[in-house]
Amino acid sequence: MRIIHKDPFGHYVFLKRWLIQILGTLSHRRYQGFNSLKIEGSEIIRELPEKNILFVSNHQTYFADVTAMHHVFNASLKGRIDSIKNVGYLWRPKTNLYYVAATETMKSGFLPKIMAYIGAVSIKRTWRESGESIKRQVDFKDISNIGKALEDGWVITFPQGTTKAFNPIRKGTAHIIKKYKPIVVPIVIDGFRRSFDKRGLLIKKKGILQSMVIKKPLEINYENDPVDKIVELLEFAIEQHPSFIKVPTEEYLQLKRARDKKREFWN
Repeated sequence: MRIIHKDPFGHYVFLKRWLIQILGTLSHRRYQGFNSLKIEGSEIIRELPEKNILFVSNHQTYFADVTAMHHVFNASLKGRIDSIKNVGYLWRPKTNLYYVAATETMKSGFLPKIMAYIGAVSIKRTWRESGESIKRQVDFKDISNIGKALEDGWVITFPQGTTKAFNPIRKGTAHIIKKYKPIVVPIVIDGFRRSFDKRGLLIKKKGILQSMVIKKPLEINYENDPVDKIVELLEFAIEQHPSFIKVPTEEYLQLKRARDKKREFWN
């Protein structure tokens, strides 16, 4: 019998719990103080099984998004519906909650390394590294690590692989869904890009209303749905399909042209 429990990646669970409590307490006012977080659908969290859950979400910052999800998930599991008031829900936090992140991001400083210990499943990007475009083969160890995390608990992934809006969904997420057959829960976030810097560590602006909408699990035919169909399903679910791009109206374009002319005059 193990006296000191470790997660599948060799991290001490008691230390993860302690770090989640500390960082959660320190970050709470970012979502319930300096800024506010509007939550919808958090009752869905309480209905989910303990393992093999894959959350898919659009991405706006490196760390603020996933930190907010830690708050919302733990609050919901403690009976709070669409609320993260009273940080006491972090007394016994969920420690088998993981998130997929780029290896280079998680090695970029002291705080990212702490975040990595809490629950990052680090993967090597196949398309970009150090700001440069690359083309690299998928590391199957990365895929198996995501599977290992799903076998132990819940995994958050950002299938676009970037914080830029409306970038294409990476097919790797669809392959993971077909391989491990998790329950897939979509999440749509907004406001984080306006609240925080790109890394999600510094507050850029206060008084911003952030939002997080948790949707019902997707209906997926794991055996018969092709990868491209799953990719399109994910695009619609997290509202990153090209059809969600707002096309400016003619009235808006006229106002914009008039404003630009006025700027040219004064400059």
